[in-house]
Amino acid sequence: MTRFGKLSWVWVSVLVIIIDQSTKYWTLNYLPLQQMVEVIPNYLAWFHTYNFGAAWSFLADHSGWQKWLFAGIAFIISIVLVIWLTRLKSNKETWLAIALALVLGGALGNLYDRVVLGYVVDFILAHWHADYYFPAFNIADTAITVGAAMLIIDMLFFAKKRESKSE
Repeated sequence: MTRFGKLSWVWVSVLVIIIDQSTKYWTLNYLPLQQMVEVIPNYLAWFHTYNFGAAWSFLADHSGWQKWLFAGIAFIISIVLVIWLTRLKSNKETWLAIALALVLGGALGNLYDRVVLGYVVDFILAHWHADYYFPAFNIADTAITVGAAMLIIDMLFFAKKRESKSE
């Protein structure tokens, strides 16, 4: 392994950012604001909306200070993830490296929106008929969620095996 650990997996982060920003560009330019376009009737729609807060619009109704709080948190988390990636050593840590790269790409995708636009662009709306609507989200949110799930799986199933083999 190089002295940069699994930092070579940053290409996953770059890919997440490119897909995230491309889909947000499309949303901003071609999808009407606050109008639902059914993709899979009763289950999935495009819905162009802005999130001024954090997950599920947490603190969105405040005066604007939350933008910088969440941007700062995302920036710090991104630095921690890059350091963590550089410190991975084992070839058996590929799963962990991919998980960290997904979270990093998602964090940076939403950080860009927050700093440049002042809000995060959301456009994916999962719903169950007209009865239940999950809050709108985007590709960056999806990458963060998948990466976090992979981190949990790593902690539950793989981390102990790596530790026992290294002893």
